[in-house]
Amino acid sequence: MQGMTFEKDSSAGYLANHMARLFAAGLHRRIRPLGLSPGQFPALVALWAKEGRTQKELVQLLDIEQATLANTLARMERDGLIIRRASEEDGRVQKIFLTEKAKGLEKDAISSAIAQNGEALEGFSEPEKAQFLDFMHRAIAAMQKAQSGSSR
Repeated sequence: MQGMTFEKDSSAGYLANHMARLFAAGLHRRIRPLGLSPGQFPALVALWAKEGRTQKELVQLLDIEQATLANTLARMERDGLIIRRASEEDGRVQKIFLTEKAKGLEKDAISSAIAQNGEALEGFSEPEKAQFLDFMHRAIAAMQKAQSGSSR
């Protein structure tokens, strides 16, 4: 592969990764006083929207590895954010519910995420913000399609 070069400033992957790390650091700075971490945030958002989900449902919804979610949920349980209860339909299945502590953090945590997004997109016009989000959705969809095609 002679003559092939890599320019990080023109690499979508490098820039997306760098941006994600900055988003996570900014979010962490904002939610750390609440006792939360960025890794917990997606699960909390999903549970704030609808409690009583199973771990399997959360894995599919959040598009993360089962082992990663299992570790995150264990920490959330340890930190008093969630409780697990056996499903009434199938006692082998555990459903995940928020504690009052976690419910009480929703407003401040969501405000923190909104503030972080605002900081990141400061200086973008409303049409630019919409276009930027559209581009990100399209890139994610393309990679998910490629990933599902290669996992067969």
